Amino acid sequence: MSIFKSVKDRASDLTQRALHLGGDFSHPISDDGDTPDYVDPESQPQHHDYENLPHVDFWGPDRPTTTFIDADSGFITASTEGNGPLPDNFNVYRIYEDRAARMGDEPLYTFKRDGEWMSKTANETLADIRAVAKGLIHMGFKKGNGCAFMCHTSYEWDVFDAAVLAVGGVLATVYDTDSAEQIRNIVDNSDATLLVVETKDMLKKTELAKRDCPTLKNVMCLENGAIDELKAYGKQVSDRQLDERIATVGLHDLCSIVYTSGSTSAPKGVEMTHAHYCATATNLPDYMPELLHNKKHRVLLFLPQAHSFARAINYICVASNIHIYIANGIKTLTGDLKVARPHIMIVVPRVLEKVYNAASQKAGNGPKGRVFAASVVAAQKYMQELSERGRASRFATMRRNAFDPLVYAQIRDVLGGCAKWIVTGGAPLDPELMAFFRGAGVPVYEGYGLTETTAPCAFNPIGVPYHQGSVGIPFPGFELRIGDGSEIQVKGTAVFPRYHKNEEQTEVSFTDDGWYATGDLGRLDDDGFLYIIGRKKDLIITAGGKNVSPGPMEEVIQRCPIVSQVLVLGDKRPFISALVTLDPESLRAWLSSKGLDADMTMQDAAANPAVRAEVQKWVDQANEGVSRAESVRKFIILPEEFSQENGLMTASMKVIRPKVIKRYTDLLNTQMYTKRNPAEKMQ
Repeated sequence: MSIFKSVKDRASDLTQRALHLGGDFSHPISDDGDTPDYVDPESQPQHHDYENLPHVDFWGPDRPTTTFIDADSGFITASTEGNGPLPDNFNVYRIYEDRAARMGDEPLYTFKRDGEWMSKTANETLADIRAVAKGLIHMGFKKGNGCAFMCHTSYEWDVFDAAVLAVGGVLATVYDTDSAEQIRNIVDNSDATLLVVETKDMLKKTELAKRDCPTLKNVMCLENGAIDELKAYGKQVSDRQLDERIATVGLHDLCSIVYTSGSTSAPKGVEMTHAHYCATATNLPDYMPELLHNKKHRVLLFLPQAHSFARAINYICVASNIHIYIANGIKTLTGDLKVARPHIMIVVPRVLEKVYNAASQKAGNGPKGRVFAASVVAAQKYMQELSERGRASRFATMRRNAFDPLVYAQIRDVLGGCAKWIVTGGAPLDPELMAFFRGAGVPVYEGYGLTETTAPCAFNPIGVPYHQGSVGIPFPGFELRIGDGSEIQVKGTAVFPRYHKNEEQTEVSFTDDGWYATGDLGRLDDDGFLYIIGRKKDLIITAGGKNVSPGPMEEVIQRCPIVSQVLVLGDKRPFISALVTLDPESLRAWLSSKGLDADMTMQDAAANPAVRAEVQKWVDQANEGVSRAESVRKFIILPEEFSQENGLMTASMKVIRPKVIKRYTDLLNTQMYTKRNPAEKMQ
């Protein structure tokens, strides 16, 4: 993931010339070795000052965030108050019903159909949900039945999902990129009686499920008219029959099984009840009313709703007053942004990286490139001062403001020009990239969550002071604490109860006192802000017994202008190494700027000495602040990126570490970790 396009490479002298700075300028990406890239969890303070706890802040109206030392466990803990408990008869359908009652004739969804944008009001959406729900009842779909659903984010996804949940069904989500074997596994694990796919190509992938899954009775395809078919059947079912069924669906009924991405282990089915989604959906609009109860505000959705993150956000938006636009996907995002001009966006880091890369490539390497490099430094320095002192100096502010019309305004315009809250999650965002966007007036806020927590359990709401590197405070209704070994542990209404048919994994995922143990490592400061410092399952233990967290090292190397992805390895190996992939677009521009053949194959580029030397600079930088035992001693550049197509990346854009290691085992054993012969050992 190419994050910084030669800001370091252009160096402070270029920046000084562009900015007319004096000799006291220091680059925000530090060259000194005082700050290690590897964060040792044991060395991290849990907060700043015991004597100031408990500490209370109000970031939402009448919703305190309290940081304290828990008397029973002794752990540093933070919580944000949420709404009171929902009625026992509340369910996801009621969110849509409530929206129709409040804003029935106003547009709820706007989306593309046959190449043209069209809108559906809240009343029309509710009518579509009810018509499909009636069809499900007519075809014999009973409360508690499972339905596996494979579809990209769309209006049809929302309608079908709400219809299944309205009649008490259990929706098992399937990513639109999943394989035939993955479909079969989900249908089998969820005991689905119905499998619905979006396209005819997806339908071809259902043969294994039809052959091997005894519970599966029906397979339907949206492209073949499944929605209209269900509506036709539904005409035989009365409103009274439907309302009677909806009335049987309670807050604590199982409504979905969402499968984890499987980036560190085999996917697990997370059981979700109506309470999980409804608590998340109803808490946030009341916590951020100025943003979410404004009818003029728009949100653009494009992330896969098979993932809890995007699905939870949809329910939040329906429970609010904002207008929902649905993009066709990341490929059409630039054009969709111009139409939707969203005030709110939910993104993954890769989207922001691409925005940055496009702006940097457009600037080039000449005078415009130097101005762009200087603008990056100015934005980062401005945010660094805000983070450290709570305010920026007059000089940093003036320098930052000078670049606003030249650079920053254009980036804001690319994102639609109206953004007020861009939330990034699903994977870590480079803090330096975050600092650039925030300094540029692009309101990017990082959050943190897992499938097991119905997505967000920590977030940065509008108005909180900037804390560089923090994923924010507890989401309303959640408690966070730092347990033994610096592990982040979570409690709240929206925390899952169990993994489906997997009691062994369920048991090891909770502490003795009932907190969900995330497997992520972090720290809390005394204001209740959470920082992620690593992941237990990603910790590398070398053959020499050294513990190394790969994330910070990967983050630095990925700032290389031609690098796409980095995987730092070394578990049970004699030293730390890395697999590196190249960003094709950035590579071509870089080769051209160096007078090299911009049309060389990726295979040739991976072996090119100049390319390797450029990557080596960033490996050296990552190694500067760590011991030799923790440093990347060797790396191999691969001729292909990790992707969903080759099975090395999840649909939520996480690299699947075990699969990468398995795919390149021979390469690692024969080229990375070659055995030394006895004569070499004696030298």
